[in-house]
Amino acid sequence: MSSTDFDFVIVGSGFGGSVSALRLSEKGYRVLVLEKGKRYGTSDFAKNNWDLRRWMWQPKVGLQGIFQMSFFEHVTVLSGVGVGGGSLTYANTLPTPSPAFFRSSSWAHLAPWQSELAPHYDTALRMLGAATNPHQTKHDRVLLEVAKDMGRAEHFAPTRVGVYFGEPGKKARDPYFGGDGPDRVGCTFCGACMTGCRVGAKNTLDRNYLYLAEKRGAKVKSETEVVHVAPRPEGGYVLQTKSSLGFGGSERITTGKVVFAGGVLGTVPLLLAMKGERDGLPNLSDRVGDAVRTNNESLIGIQVPGGTDDLTDGVAITSILHTDEHSHVEPVRYGKGSGFFRLMCAPHSDAPQTIARLRGVLSGFARDPVTWAKVVTMRDWARHGMVLLYMRTLESTLRLRLGRGVRTGFSRGLVSELAPGQPAPSAFLPEATEIAERYAKKLGGVPMTLMTETLMGIPSTAHILGGACMGKDAGEGVIDALHRVHGYDGLYVIDGSAVSANPGVNPSLTITALAERAMSHVPARA
Repeated sequence: MSSTDFDFVIVGSGFGGSVSALRLSEKGYRVLVLEKGKRYGTSDFAKNNWDLRRWMWQPKVGLQGIFQMSFFEHVTVLSGVGVGGGSLTYANTLPTPSPAFFRSSSWAHLAPWQSELAPHYDTALRMLGAATNPHQTKHDRVLLEVAKDMGRAEHFAPTRVGVYFGEPGKKARDPYFGGDGPDRVGCTFCGACMTGCRVGAKNTLDRNYLYLAEKRGAKVKSETEVVHVAPRPEGGYVLQTKSSLGFGGSERITTGKVVFAGGVLGTVPLLLAMKGERDGLPNLSDRVGDAVRTNNESLIGIQVPGGTDDLTDGVAITSILHTDEHSHVEPVRYGKGSGFFRLMCAPHSDAPQTIARLRGVLSGFARDPVTWAKVVTMRDWARHGMVLLYMRTLESTLRLRLGRGVRTGFSRGLVSELAPGQPAPSAFLPEATEIAERYAKKLGGVPMTLMTETLMGIPSTAHILGGACMGKDAGEGVIDALHRVHGYDGLYVIDGSAVSANPGVNPSLTITALAERAMSHVPARA
């Protein structure tokens, strides 16, 4: 192989990309990480989600934040952008999936996943600074009451989260890596984890894996979008990049190997585009874009007009209730002043037909116009509101294809399709509605959902997975059990698009453990 600029180029800096950057750097490789989003310091994050320029990612209109909303025909996707990927905007939770995840027929035949991943989960928990939430809030007391009403009190617990719980607001020397990591600040329980931690308590990837990778020589280039990947005749690959912010010239980068780690909305459209180009990666598996899945979520907001409790108190998610072997629910909060979603919500209605749902919305307003008037005019939605997040491990899948659809930061759009034999995903889960109504009654509030759900019946997810799944060969999957792309030596996919079953919980820890396992099989540089 002729000389290259780098040994590995990693496209994306989320949980898969950051792990890969550190472990490859430790093994002596020359590593470059390319990230389409910006690099943020604690003071750079938005104070609340009304500051769209610093919160939402839509660079074509000048929004350069950490949060992206992508609207498809079958699902609305909420995702993260920036140096550190989804860790900047996720809700900190680090759960281990149930044994059913590891036994799923979609990938169980490829490896004994539970036993093989166990040590890597341990490493991931240590690296991400996992700790049990120590701070009980109003949300937790109400959820425990709901658990008791359901006869499930023993299935209620505080969350395990990636947050530093030192003395609130006080700076401390690196508590995790023997002085090799950055200083931290104790969590102040402000609730603003998902708009970006301005305190310095959240264990985002730029404070562990990526931070340590850069200290070991890895290079990170932000605001950079990869638009083309192709093999070099002399060996290795060449990547073409451009500015993701719409200005600046293109750049050509050569590398021995490539790790695709841009998540489903980054990796999948790039692979689909390269498969469709003769000078790209035409021999990729036909399964690219298949088996896209969510955690089968339901997101139901609850607003409490006239409430006296400050519902922003705590980290983003402080407790969890397992409602049965397949499902659980968590209360979610934003920080003070974050009321952007008031522009997109309507009274919750889960009737099966659109007209019936519209009637439900109108009757919701009509039954109690005074309450809804207070809700609509409420000054601080976050202080007097919350979201119930309900998730299930049960499987259903979609397909993503290139077409005139969602703009995801790449030059080509995406469209969603129903997978053969799969029903359309539902925005309305009866148990989720029942729990939300119980919860709202105890708080004295009213339930509501995004208008894409209420009016169009399109579910939302913060955990989009799959699209570059594992298989024993190219006919069964895009990558093998070691995340190597079938048909192309030196290409890897290590991110949420490689997750080949539904974990039913926040997948960040699982993506981290999978990345640790994949990197453990890469030999040190000769």
